[in-house]
Amino acid sequence: MVSDEKSNRRHSVAETPDLVSDESLRAQIEASNGLKQFDLGMRIVEDAIERGAEFKWRPSMILSLHREALQGLSAHAGIWRPAGVSIGGSAHEPVGSHLVSEKIEDLCDYLNTHRFDKNPIHLAAYVMWRLNWIHPFSDGNGRTSRVFSYVVLCVALGFPLKGTNTIPDQIVSNRNPYFDALEAADAAFKNSKIDVSQMEKLLERLLAVQLTSIFDKATEEKH
Repeated sequence: MVSDEKSNRRHSVAETPDLVSDESLRAQIEASNGLKQFDLGMRIVEDAIERGAEFKWRPSMILSLHREALQGLSAHAGIWRPAGVSIGGSAHEPVGSHLVSEKIEDLCDYLNTHRFDKNPIHLAAYVMWRLNWIHPFSDGNGRTSRVFSYVVLCVALGFPLKGTNTIPDQIVSNRNPYFDALEAADAAFKNSKIDVSQMEKLLERLLAVQLTSIFDKATEEKH
């Protein structure tokens, strides 16, 4: 997994109690945590597949994924933000901290309600946007939304996705299309519409790239 570096667009601006001030050490911990977060996500996928129709999406899963990403980096790892937050480089204003828990429950309800009547790409795109829209954490919203969206996609497909250059990795390598898709969904929602079609198209393209890596490996000439 690629570490989640700060960007000039759509980054959280909040009073976050950082536990590591050394940039080099912080980057090492972020990279290690990213692997742990991804591994946890795949365990959630395996559990969901094993439990089948009995499986339910829970807010605690999102909290656990965030805890893995921010462990050792923030005193707010694995907890909803206790105060307001703004998003640098974006006109979107996240909901007040008192509404975070309710909105996350609504997100999980949407996933549980539409698990079998919406296609996997839509569910992943919706989660990617909605979790960013809620912005439930003081920091680490982007990396958590990307991994959780990927987990939702795998569960909806019924199997863990294979291949290198995963969807989250591709987004981190080129964030602008991802940011544009978030902004488009935000703008639609301001007009009382849920439209994540731009995010869906982005995820479709990224999924194709990831799956192509399997074909490339299968047809690779051995010397």
